[in-house]
Amino acid sequence: VAPPSSQLYYLISRFLTTGPCRRAAEVLVSELEENQLLPGRLDWLGKEHPRTYEEVVAANTHVAPDHLLQICKQVGPLLDREVPSCVPGVHSLLGLGRQSMLRTPKGKLSTCSSAGPRMLYLVHGPTTDVCNNCNSRH
Repeated sequence: VAPPSSQLYYLISRFLTTGPCRRAAEVLVSELEENQLLPGRLDWLGKEHPRTYEEVVAANTHVAPDHLLQICKQVGPLLDREVPSCVPGVHSLLGLGRQSMLRTPKGKLSTCSSAGPRMLYLVHGPTTDVCNNCNSRH
């Protein structure tokens, strides 16, 4: 099985092929092939062999160009079932704190203060990082 980064690169390239960034897709496909970053194929001995972009597309006909977009649309509702956000039903891949797609049930709440109002954020790492980011916005 290809590493997640290889699969993600492939899904990004598929997404780009049908949108307004087709030249970016062409460049990405070229670099993926050049650097052998596409998912390879396994032979009957278990040895992996590189594949071209077209070979990967042909081997994965079940993966539509909008496959990555469909995955992104499903992540928010699935995450809300396990770790509810502070605004139910509102999903953003760019969310922060309790709206972050990276929030966890073990996150701890932290307050940030600056010249402006106090704000609450769900912290996944050191509190100082969040406060520095919070303070830089005011």
